[in-house]
Amino acid sequence: MNNNLRNILIGSGIAAVGAIGTKLAVDYFRNRGKEEVVDESQGDAEPTSTAEVAYANVEDSSVQSFLDASFGEAGRYVPNRPPKIFDYQGQQYMVIWAYDNKKAKNQMMAFEYTDQGRKMIASVGYTPEKTDYNINLDSTPFAVEVNGSKITTGQSETQGANDVDFVLAGA
Repeated sequence: MNNNLRNILIGSGIAAVGAIGTKLAVDYFRNRGKEEVVDESQGDAEPTSTAEVAYANVEDSSVQSFLDASFGEAGRYVPNRPPKIFDYQGQQYMVIWAYDNKKAKNQMMAFEYTDQGRKMIASVGYTPEKTDYNINLDSTPFAVEVNGSKITTGQSETQGANDVDFVLAGA
């Protein structure tokens, strides 16, 4: 596994499970399910081009522990879609989808890892009635896709959504 991804997982207390690999970024971001399991005996997963991501699949229970520790309210956020923990063009990110039991809505949270630590770069709360967001992806190649529209920056509300995706801004 890519050492930077290994450091994120260790620092976040998140356990990887068997699937560590590389994939074309555009395909990786389209997949809402778990990534396929990769044979770890192949060695470290390193992207072979700037169009690929190195990713790690993780244990759902360890994501729950991360959410409880990060937000200080055990059980407030419950993961409801496989998270994405990946290295893209030398930068590391983690995106988590969860249900917010306190506010009764789905939540997508994206973090960027830097030498200064973890920083939230996108927070999107969504229900079928409305979507609220605080997105700061200007310095990244990413956008949040809500109902077919890509949002890279801003704090606002828009129409409701059943799901939101973390995607490449230019794809």
